[in-house]
Amino acid sequence: MIKLLEKIGQNPQYSLTLFLRGLGLFVIGLIFVTLGYFYHHLWQIIGIITLVLACLLSAWGYLGIFANRWLNILYRTRPAKKRPTK
Repeated sequence: MIKLLEKIGQNPQYSLTLFLRGLGLFVIGLIFVTLGYFYHHLWQIIGIITLVLACLLSAWGYLGIFANRWLNILYRTRPAKKRPTK
């Protein structure tokens, strides 16, 4: 489990970038859904597809941020003898 957390949370800046890109895509998807409400319904379909992709991208980024924070908590509470040496 620790190895998985290390792999997912190894780059928190990149995870934050993914999260913010997903958030931006989410806003774009909402704009498409709103356009579809007032104009043609195909805009809503494009918006829903964009929303799904945005949620997946944001979730992956948030998972990386969460894994990094959780790993920091685990390493902080671990006794000094059990910490891996570099």
